[in-house]
Amino acid sequence: MALLSDLINLHLTDSTPKIIAEYIWIGGSGMDLRSKAKTLSGPVDDPKKLPKWNYDGSSTGQAPGEDSEVILYPQAIFKDPFRRGEHILVMCDTYTPAGEPIPTNKRCAAAKIFSSPEVEKEVPWYGIEQEYTLLQKDINWPLGWPQGGFPGPQGPYYCGIGSDKAFGRDIVDAHYKACLYAGINISGINGEVMPGQWEFQVGPSVGISAGDELWVARYILERITEIAGVVVSFDPKPIPGDWNGAGAHTNYSTKSTREEGGYEVIKKAIGKLGLKHKEHIAAYGEGNERRLTGRHETADINTFLWGVANRGASIRVGRDTEKEGKGYFEDRRPASNMDPYVVTSMIAETTLLWNKS
Repeated sequence: MALLSDLINLHLTDSTPKIIAEYIWIGGSGMDLRSKAKTLSGPVDDPKKLPKWNYDGSSTGQAPGEDSEVILYPQAIFKDPFRRGEHILVMCDTYTPAGEPIPTNKRCAAAKIFSSPEVEKEVPWYGIEQEYTLLQKDINWPLGWPQGGFPGPQGPYYCGIGSDKAFGRDIVDAHYKACLYAGINISGINGEVMPGQWEFQVGPSVGISAGDELWVARYILERITEIAGVVVSFDPKPIPGDWNGAGAHTNYSTKSTREEGGYEVIKKAIGKLGLKHKEHIAAYGEGNERRLTGRHETADINTFLWGVANRGASIRVGRDTEKEGKGYFEDRRPASNMDPYVVTSMIAETTLLWNKS
């Protein structure tokens, strides 16, 4: 008699050419990921060749019950690290039956910005540092923390090792390898300042692909924590008090900033970002005011400040960029629960399309 684990790991290639495509989309809260599976007649490597699908938007907070159908448009394909073989994960965005993007579809507007000639010629690169906190399932308290109590103060946990400093490394490493398998351009991981908090980095990724890759990396992380019986939180300040919050620092460069004379281009771009600080803050994640306090490696939410190697600034420029006169800069304002489609496209729009005059 086959065991459940045998059936989960069953290889289908010996018996059928059919594959399973897991369609993924963003739900009504703007942070909840949803997915369902579809059988296809054979392998597919181009999202344009995938069929559109639909779902009940009244059950995800995205449509009324009397007109509940929402249409999924496949946009990006990744290898499925859970089913493996020829099976795929499909990142989708969401539309009405008439073909209009629904209000929670932030990808559509971002794609328009990234497809504009002024943006395309600058080949914008993004590297997103996604911080998150692992929580014990039944008590919503960070992994490794005593129930109802607190660990020792921050200091030994950042990039720390040992069972008294690093909590959940098996989950983190499983996620790292699963993202690499999927074809996500994940560039690293590390333990963060608060115990139970971790970070992974996606990029450099060009344009709209940065958002696709980060959302699918989040999906894979949630699936792995589901298996492990742990909860992942993207709350920007999961524990009040003298504990670091969680952000999604967004590193950014363009063709012009990467070439000779790029440092002057960077300074002009930062100047534009400063003039639109309030608009960016409003779009950089819910609850960010609890994180951007001017403490714990942040600038105050109402203050725009930039500097070289300054982790208490809104925008940080690296020493190497200053020394070489070209490179990239880091927007440290986005919260861990930000929408990468919104943040990446907004940075491109402000720095490349907006004329401050």
